[in-house]
Amino acid sequence: MPQADPARGAQAIERVGCAACHQIPGIAWPQGASGPSLAGFADQGLIAGRLPNRPDVLTAFVRNAPATLPGTTMPAMPLTKEEARDVAAYLYATGSR
Repeated sequence: MPQADPARGAQAIERVGCAACHQIPGIAWPQGASGPSLAGFADQGLIAGRLPNRPDVLTAFVRNAPATLPGTTMPAMPLTKEEARDVAAYLYATGSR
């Protein structure tokens, strides 16, 4: 992902508390269980089981999941567009994509 930084993505993940709901590789604490594990996310074909796993879709989803996928239980997150792109880069860096 051009201009995205996985290291900044890890910082954003920790700042907004994504791991309160998800287990995320490289994030030691907390280890949430109410959302799916994000281990191997890059290798999954779908986001939330319904959206194509593409960088643009993931960036929109991590920033405002309800607007991207109405009815989802994931809340909108306090991320800028740039931070959401960095989060997506981090999640893609955890797999082989």
